[in-house]
Amino acid sequence: MVVKSTSLDLSLVALFAGWAMAWEVQRRLTAEGYGELRVNDGVVIQHVIEGPVSITALAERMGVTQQAASKAVGDLVRRGLLTREPSPADARAKLVRLTEHGEDAVRATRAHRAALDKELAAEFGADRVAEAAVLLAAVLTRFDAVDAIRGRRVRPPV
Repeated sequence: MVVKSTSLDLSLVALFAGWAMAWEVQRRLTAEGYGELRVNDGVVIQHVIEGPVSITALAERMGVTQQAASKAVGDLVRRGLLTREPSPADARAKLVRLTEHGEDAVRATRAHRAALDKELAAEFGADRVAEAAVLLAAVLTRFDAVDAIRGRRVRPPV
C-alpha cells in the first residue's frame, strides 16, 4: 500500500517516517549483533559520546530530573553500554562514560544511518531527500525547536 501524501498531516508523516527509519536501523543493528540496543538509547548516549559526564550534567542536558537520568543510565549500564566511574574532581560524584561496546554500538548505528540515507537517495533521488531534510529543518525552526534539537534535549520547550 502506498500512502498518499495528502492522506496524512505533515506532522504525522514526519513522525511515522522518522519511526520507520529508526526501526529499520534498529533491525539492522539487531541483525549485526546489537540486539540489546533500543531506539531510545540515543537520547542518553548522545550526551556521553564526547566524554564522561555526571548524572547532574546529563539530567540538565536532557531536560529531565536527576532521578530520570539515573534510571536511564542504570539500564544502559546493565546492558553493557555505559559505565559509572568515580570522578577525579569529586569523590562523591560518579561520571558516566561509554564502554568499548557502547562506542562500537555508536559506530555501527552511524554506519547504518548513513547507509539508509544513501539507499533513500538512490531510490527517491538525492535532491528530493535533501529537500525533505531542508523542509523538516525549517519546520523545527518555525516551532523554535532548533535549540532543543541542537542541545539534544528530550523534548523542546513547551
